[in-house]
Amino acid sequence: MSRDRRVVVHPSKAILADSVAAAFVSQLISLIETNGRAHVVLTGGSLGSGVLEAVNTLPNKDAVDWQAVEFWWGDERWLPRGDAERNETQARAALLDTLDCDGSNFHPFASSDDGLALDAAALAYAEELREAAPDGATLPHFDITFLGMGPDGHIASLFPGQPGILETTATVIAVRNSPKPPPERLSLTLPAIKSSARVWLVLAGADKAAALGLTLAGASMSEVPAAGVKGREETVFFVDAEASAEVPENLTTTEIFWTAEDN
Repeated sequence: MSRDRRVVVHPSKAILADSVAAAFVSQLISLIETNGRAHVVLTGGSLGSGVLEAVNTLPNKDAVDWQAVEFWWGDERWLPRGDAERNETQARAALLDTLDCDGSNFHPFASSDDGLALDAAALAYAEELREAAPDGATLPHFDITFLGMGPDGHIASLFPGQPGILETTATVIAVRNSPKPPPERLSLTLPAIKSSARVWLVLAGADKAAALGLTLAGASMSEVPAAGVKGREETVFFVDAEASAEVPENLTTTEIFWTAEDN
């Protein structure tokens, strides 16, 4: 494992969310100051929403020019617009709808009631990504991509043993027969995720410990999709103490394993 792929351990889920939120806002301020704009890929789940909720409590939240942040999603459940289980709905409730911006910088996936078939929705999102990309590219310059990870090691809607994790050409895929409901979803592919400068995986709980241990031990990405993730500049696993319980002992050195106190 290279030095730019690391684990940061926090003592609790709440402290984890607060810490990631603070790092996120600080990074956004720096990115916008340097580049004028930032592209962020959001994830779902309780911890993904928890990080966004924590952003609302930060005193420097308003130092971010939120109109200059383009928000994308890593995956989405194929459900009607506004459904409580959609990642978009959760992100809007947690943070996005409170921001001082007009919403033109929000790029949600299509919903099941938008009049598109699932495959057409995947193509439409790929085209939206292409339109926001530099000339000749298929993707914007993602600055930060957030990911959760399931107990089975899945990321976005790329599941073990399914063909989606092996996709090498498309940037967006339609997912059917998901082992986690609902069965139909949309997802960025692994090449799209790996194009991001920074990939931040945020996970908590003892049920994630085994998958995290396998990920860091170099498991096959077809069996543990998270093992295939790496950002272009950095890959950080922000975890709580319970999730770190099965990190292999040979990886717990100061070169590749940090606790929050070490940072």
